[in-house]
Amino acid sequence: MALMFQATARLKKAVSLINDLDASRFPLLLNRIIQKLHLKDERAFSDEEENKLQSGLSLDVDDLHIVLETSAFILEQAAYHNAKPAVLQQQLQNIGLNDDKVSSIVELWSANSKSVVRKLKQRSLAPRQLEAMNWRLNLQMAQASKAKLKLPNALFEFHLSSGEEKEKIHIEFSHEELYAFYNQLETIQSQLDSLG
Repeated sequence: MALMFQATARLKKAVSLINDLDASRFPLLLNRIIQKLHLKDERAFSDEEENKLQSGLSLDVDDLHIVLETSAFILEQAAYHNAKPAVLQQQLQNIGLNDDKVSSIVELWSANSKSVVRKLKQRSLAPRQLEAMNWRLNLQMAQASKAKLKLPNALFEFHLSSGEEKEKIHIEFSHEELYAFYNQLETIQSQLDSLG
């Protein structure tokens, strides 16, 4: 399996901070993080909860953020690599995490890996999703200066959503523009096919 974690200075500092955490509180912290991992715009802890964590874990605000971000990063990497528990355990030991912290992470990952991976697969990277599309073909047959004219164009209406918000976008293509757009979509499709 590929190396999941690069031993950067920031990761080394995070490992040191995590190793110093109370072994009984760390699994609770991880549990909250893994529950919110798939939510793109939601933090695991509110500002008020982070203030309580700072005093409860005896960390300053920067160190707390390093611990939270690194814990989430570890779980995201495990999900990205669809890591088996034994492989995750070895990788965590390689970066210097104490055995009790490694056990907490591996136990949590073993219990939640399938649901986390499933939820992350459903999460979209795009802020808006295409829900529906309507189209109409128009043919302009004449104008004031020309009696005989054939100008086709296509009108598209895209229905987008981002959570509760709905939006409609209207786009008009000439024949040449639509053909160029189609060719771009074909290129994208072939690239997606080559990845699969």
